[in-house]
Amino acid sequence: MTTANAYPVTQTIRTIGILGGGQLGMMLAQAAMPLGYQCVFLEDNADCPAGLYGRVYTSEQLEDFIAAAEVFTLEFENTPTATVERLAKLSASQQKQGMFPPPIALEIAQDRLKEKQLFNDLDIATVPFKAVSSLADLQQACSTLGLPIVLKTSRGGYDGKGQYVIKEQSDIALAWQELKAAVSGDGRLTSLPAPLIAEGFINFSREVSIIAARGQDGTVRCYDLVENHHYQGVLAKTQAPAVGTSHLFAQAQSSMTSLMNHLDYVGVMALELFVTKDERGNDYLLANEIAPRVHNSGHWSIEGAVTSQFENHIRAVVGLPLGDTDNIHPVIMLNVLGQYPDTKAIMAIDGAHYHSYHKAEREDRKIAHITLMPNDVADLELALAKLITIMPNKMGLDKKPSSLLINQAIAELVTDTQSNDSQQEQSSAAEIVMTSNNADATKTAEPKTTTKPKSTKQPVNKVKK
Repeated sequence: MTTANAYPVTQTIRTIGILGGGQLGMMLAQAAMPLGYQCVFLEDNADCPAGLYGRVYTSEQLEDFIAAAEVFTLEFENTPTATVERLAKLSASQQKQGMFPPPIALEIAQDRLKEKQLFNDLDIATVPFKAVSSLADLQQACSTLGLPIVLKTSRGGYDGKGQYVIKEQSDIALAWQELKAAVSGDGRLTSLPAPLIAEGFINFSREVSIIAARGQDGTVRCYDLVENHHYQGVLAKTQAPAVGTSHLFAQAQSSMTSLMNHLDYVGVMALELFVTKDERGNDYLLANEIAPRVHNSGHWSIEGAVTSQFENHIRAVVGLPLGDTDNIHPVIMLNVLGQYPDTKAIMAIDGAHYHSYHKAEREDRKIAHITLMPNDVADLELALAKLITIMPNKMGLDKKPSSLLINQAIAELVTDTQSNDSQQEQSSAAEIVMTSNNADATKTAEPKTTTKPKSTKQPVNKVKK
């Protein structure tokens, strides 16, 4: 009896080693499987999400982990650089087939000062900033940059941690007291001594991000800009594509391409940006930070793009051609924080796609995400309102003074009228929907309907950059 070979005879890479075993590693493994690749993970949490899709090795089993894979990548930028550098050296000596992204990308991403300096070296605009190593430095930074400012650890910290907003003079001593331990390496967020970074405030209209993939042949493919909304420092909502940002795409694409080429990057990277105004009053982008990995603001791409960020990262790591990054449909993505929602209620919303990370519930922990893709783009806001009403943690999205509140009320009204089987009330609710949508359009410079042409029960065309 003969057994079929599980891999094509030309395929020299069979297993991808991923540093980290969280939900990003899990979704990378999900994308790798249809392409014929398996994944193993280096992770000290035995119950990690990625464990559902491959063997998990602890840090004490590093040698076994290295032996188990031919090529390596990571899911978190705070991965120890020593491990990444070792895997890169093994690849340089042709004992392994690659460590992507390269160590320099982590070195930059792990240090906010180096990151901002690199942006400026590549003529990528940022907010004004100063290094802070003492209380005197902080006082000088406040004087130079003007209040308010944001004081941050330059290393460590994520999802809003390791930051202090200084609004007035009396905050300076409190901010220094809170974060000074990071300067000596005694802080809870970093063990390596590093200056703090003081960043000046700027007036910005919204936060956006661009995600791109770069292949081993140097090809760069960018996804459309998306708009992000945060709740207590954690990403709550992403809308893809960001409405009315087509005129900013070229600047974002140029910045991302410059960064990736400079770092000789391979894989997916995210660049977070602020939309502000230049001296002539025109929209302009300021770079905030990079994430050298697949990113939370790109989760929408699983359903909403021709090729997801996860598949494109796998393609890059194993040396396959990159896939099309076009949007196929407007999408809204919500994170699920802390407590799981009623899955049945989620699935009852047309166009909802639910992704559980199989994590234990814990306050403000990312445990799942949901993408919304109703067939008719006009139903997107209404679907979002319905979703927010059943989310245990609404992440402040029910408090925003916009048509979302109106639509939320409409969603509740529609639910009530359907339960009462009252056709007349349903018709009234539909009229309110039309009225509220029109009212919202007059309040925004670019109405939401410019994202895609509306359809009536027909699929929409692809969004082109």
